[in-house]
Amino acid sequence: MKHLIAAACLCAALPAMSQNAVAQNAVTVALDWTPNTNHVGLYVAQSKGWFDEADLDVDILPYTDTSSTTLVSAGLADFGILSAVGFHSLRAKGADMTAVLAVVQHETGRVVFNGTRDDIQRPADLDGKIYAGFGSDWENALISTIIQNDGGTGVFDTVTLGTSAYEALANGSVDFTLEVSTWEGVNSVLLDRPQRAFRYADFGVPDQHTTFLGGNSTWLAEHPDAARAFVQATQRGYAFAANNPSAAADILIAETAGMMSNPDLVHASMQTLVKGGYLQDAGEAVGVIDADMFDNIAGFLFDAGILRDEDGEPLATQPDVSTWFTNAYLLR
Repeated sequence: MKHLIAAACLCAALPAMSQNAVAQNAVTVALDWTPNTNHVGLYVAQSKGWFDEADLDVDILPYTDTSSTTLVSAGLADFGILSAVGFHSLRAKGADMTAVLAVVQHETGRVVFNGTRDDIQRPADLDGKIYAGFGSDWENALISTIIQNDGGTGVFDTVTLGTSAYEALANGSVDFTLEVSTWEGVNSVLLDRPQRAFRYADFGVPDQHTTFLGGNSTWLAEHPDAARAFVQATQRGYAFAANNPSAAADILIAETAGMMSNPDLVHASMQTLVKGGYLQDAGEAVGVIDADMFDNIAGFLFDAGILRDEDGEPLATQPDVSTWFTNAYLLR
């Protein structure tokens, strides 16, 4: 009878043990936007079976109105593709997350305006004009700095339009906006919309990794092996994309099951990411976070009053951001 009871207890315990084993290897990752080429490393790793090889059950969560930074910091996602400014802003408030891989090595954003505008030749010419924006403090600090460093006052009118800004720019309703050169910039070429642009770094704004893969810090500490396995498999995906942009574009299109409505844009974007040196710096592994670059942009955000505490007050002293990121999970 004792043997029967013991066997029954063991059988009852087996399903729970099996579920725990699966849960230990389960990883969730949130996207910062609808699928695009910034996410290509995840989908390549998924398609190539590199997550499976690492004994990981990876769930790429669908994009929602809740930002990926919020999901990761709250522990609702283990990892996320994070916008740099969003990451820095929440991390300053004490958010529980750490950047673990740089998706891009350099700033992909730029100030753009219609290429036919003769009255805009330099950033100072943007004074008094209409900017179509997205409603963040970062935009005001960024554009004011660029204009002022070119000798202007940095005063302009703003209308918040979100992604409708690009149509407004094309039809002349506004004078300028910001875009991601590797996506909206590529699309403007495909749409035959001539544009000219100002690079942020040419006018005193520090270069930055505009997009990170970041993890929930508590989860990282509790699952070091799974964290390393996931980051390295994802890094492998981005490395493949850096060396095989056309094949990576095809994988992204196939893995997102019809969500990519413009294959030409996906392919052209991948080519731009690679040829522009955004995915990888020469002589360096894919994904490495540059400590100086990270510190410099944090200093810019601090000086602009964008880094705020939990009460919404600007930080009184510049934070030590060396603990906000790590390259420890990467293959170097």
